[in-house]
Amino acid sequence: MTRENKGKFNFDWLTIFLYLFLVLFGWVNIISASHVGEITNYLDFSQPYGKQTFFIGVSIVLIIIILSIEAKFYERFSSIIYLVSMLSLVGLFIFGKNVNGATSWYGIGGMTLQPSEFAKFATALAVAKYISDLQTDMKTFKDQLRTVLIILVPAFLILLQNDAGSTIVYSAFFFVFYREGLQQIYLAALTGLILVSVLSLKFGIVITTMVLILIAALYNLARRKRKPPVLKSIAIIVIGILLAVGVKFFYTSILKPHQQDRISLWLRLEKDPVKLQQMKQTILYNLNESEKAISSGGATGKGFLEGTRTTGKFVPEQHTDYIFSTVGEEWGFIGSSLVVICFVLLIVRVLILAEAQKSQFSRVYGYSVASILFIHFLINTGMVMGLIPTVGIPLPFFSYGGSGLMGFTILLFIFIKLDSNKINEW
Repeated sequence: MTRENKGKFNFDWLTIFLYLFLVLFGWVNIISASHVGEITNYLDFSQPYGKQTFFIGVSIVLIIIILSIEAKFYERFSSIIYLVSMLSLVGLFIFGKNVNGATSWYGIGGMTLQPSEFAKFATALAVAKYISDLQTDMKTFKDQLRTVLIILVPAFLILLQNDAGSTIVYSAFFFVFYREGLQQIYLAALTGLILVSVLSLKFGIVITTMVLILIAALYNLARRKRKPPVLKSIAIIVIGILLAVGVKFFYTSILKPHQQDRISLWLRLEKDPVKLQQMKQTILYNLNESEKAISSGGATGKGFLEGTRTTGKFVPEQHTDYIFSTVGEEWGFIGSSLVVICFVLLIVRVLILAEAQKSQFSRVYGYSVASILFIHFLINTGMVMGLIPTVGIPLPFFSYGGSGLMGFTILLFIFIKLDSNKINEW
């Protein structure tokens, strides 16, 4: 038997099982969150759960096509796939349909298509292709800059469509860069940026400056046996102060009021009880209802179609970004934990498979898949439980939406195909 035949059906069935479980359990929860009255037909295409059934069918067809194509195709044509994807994002500014203030969809008959969901796998392919090129060295600034530009193009185009949530997802590629040799100074810089941003917004520029000076002093004391880098410490403090001022300016003068409110609620910046009450009735309404739904589920949940807050439609558009609250109410802590465990297992499994790849292209793409899924999972579940600011992004494989389901399916199954071909990469 040839190597090609050996790898033909050598798919990772654990990954496929986890995918199927999440898709089907998500469909069950979409039924709960979107049904009106008695359900007589689960294939009713006038209802979200009926449409999701169709999207699942299309996704299965896509899986068959993806797994049937030669694995080398995805590496060979990655640049073309990326270019087509970028053109589809640009086309939105001419032919796009505005939904809830974002011009992120093409209207096709009675349905819509969101190109940003497909741009993720296209960008992952392009990044994997560039990093795996023999001429690329991720330790050089030139190649780091070029790789970042591959990511910034779709991120910027999506941001211009007023879809900040999908833009944030592209930060996932930082983990990929770090795995491929990005210097630790970038990790330190990112950590410092987050620290300075939170401190400046929460406590002000004066307190932030004092904390920076304290950290620099402790660092110099720790190096007392060697010459303390005084000038470097002073430079870091100055840069930190400038960042603090810039973050404060960005928050007060650049961000829109509803974005300021979300950050204010997350960091507990607002002290006025009257305004807090107003926020609970407006921007905080979805989150409050989501938290109530989750907490009402208890340990075992109320059961399928028995969630009073879900069936009562207390959480607007619960079948999309807030689908996890349905799990919490109807399946309780046990069901929610099962979903979390499945997502963690899926992400870890992809990382394990990525490390086992023989080609750098497959490894980089695998890490991209795991990182994108991780960011989506972390932000969505954290948002629903009030742990992070509200950001409108779906829960992979779980939330309602054809573009999201098909985009994530393509993203994952391209890697499953690449993984099945590793036996031929010796």
